[in-house]
Order: sequence, then structure tokens, then C-alpha cells
Amino acid sequence: MFAPGRTPLALRRDPHSGEVLARGGDAVARSIRERTGFVPVVRYHDRYHRLPKNLDRAEEERLPTRAVARLQAVGYHVEADTAFATEHREPYYLPLGAHVAHLAARIREAESTEDVAAALTELTADHDGILPALAEVLAAAADFYEHLGDPADRYTAKRLRYLSGERLAVIDADLRTTRNELADRHTTHPHRSTCTGEVGPGETEASTVCPCPVPVTTPLPSAPAALPPIPAVRHR
Repeated sequence: MFAPGRTPLALRRDPHSGEVLARGGDAVARSIRERTGFVPVVRYHDRYHRLPKNLDRAEEERLPTRAVARLQAVGYHVEADTAFATEHREPYYLPLGAHVAHLAARIREAESTEDVAAALTELTADHDGILPALAEVLAAAADFYEHLGDPADRYTAKRLRYLSGERLAVIDADLRTTRNELADRHTTHPHRSTCTGEVGPGETEASTVCPCPVPVTTPLPSAPAALPPIPAVRHR
């Protein structure tokens, strides 16, 4: 079951500006709103989402209503204007970014250098790695901007090409070096390798002690805070 955060979540038309604004919720709620078309606004003392500019009235109602349907589908209670209220529930599927983030889980659970090298290969592989694909996305966005017509569009296109070329190349080169170095080491992690604690077949003394190093632990605070619930979402 999905366990949404307890932060109040509201989606209303502001009485002063007339803008449709969404406030509150945790990172998952914010992601759902952005995937529904909302634009994030981050200010020094405030953080919320707004609709894109220059929408017609019908679209100003359709997008918020769809956001409410998506948020309610995973268990959020949304305080919404009557115009945006709906009994519809739209499924929220695991997005592409979550699949990429799963590589971090693989690395955290890795027991050997080979395991981590395999996870990093998903980033650096020449033909279908994540970083080469990201470079293509940035280049495609640059091509799109090139002829839009506004004075700043060519600058934006140039900046995107710089990011897809020089900046991304530095990250790619460093990760490739790290990945290749790990692939050559063939070493198990001293604090993650599986240990059964069993006495080897050649040992006859009952007092034989397991030779594995003592795991590294971080001392807990005297009064640990409760951990937040982990959201579980449905896969496609």
C-alpha cells in the first residue's frame, strides 16, 4: 500500500490572483503534480505549484482535476475547489526516474566490486547507457530550441549543447574510470559479504571464531525519531 505523507495538500484557485495553485504534500505529491503539467515555484519562504501560463478556462479545470484524481488514487487527501473535485481515480505508475534510482539500491546492497561495476555499466554503456541517452535528450532539446524564434532561444540551444557535450562528458569520463577500476578489482566488500558464521570443515575446535571483520555500525541517538513510511507504487 502507498503511504503518503501527512503534510496538508490543497489545490485551489487563489482568490486574489485568480491563479490555480497547489500547495503541500511530500516529494511524491510534488512529482505527481509536475507530471500532470504543473510548474514548480520555489521561493525563499514558500514552495508551491502553479499551472502553465496562458491556458484556456477548460484546460485550467482539466489539469487540476486530473491532478486530484492521480493524488487521490494513491491515498492523498486533497482539499480542492468544487470545480476540481472528482470521484475518478487515475493510477500512478512507477516513472522512469524510479527505475534509474533502483541502481542506487543495487549499489547499496552490492557485496562485490563486480556488482557495483555492473550497476554503473547501466550508466556508461556506449550504445544504450543512461548517460549517452541523456546526451541525446539534451541535444534533441537544443535542436528544438534552435528555430523557435525568440531572441533567447539560440542562447538556450547553445547552453543545452554545452551541457550535453562538455559538462556531461566530464561526468561520463569519471564514471567510466570508476566503473573500469571496479571491474578489475574482483574484491568483496568487507562489511557486506555474506557470512554464515559456520565453522569450516577442517576445524575441530568448538571455540573457533569466525574470521569475518566486525561490521561497521553507526551509533543510534538516545531518542531516535520514527522513520517516515516508504511509498510503494504500482509498476506498469
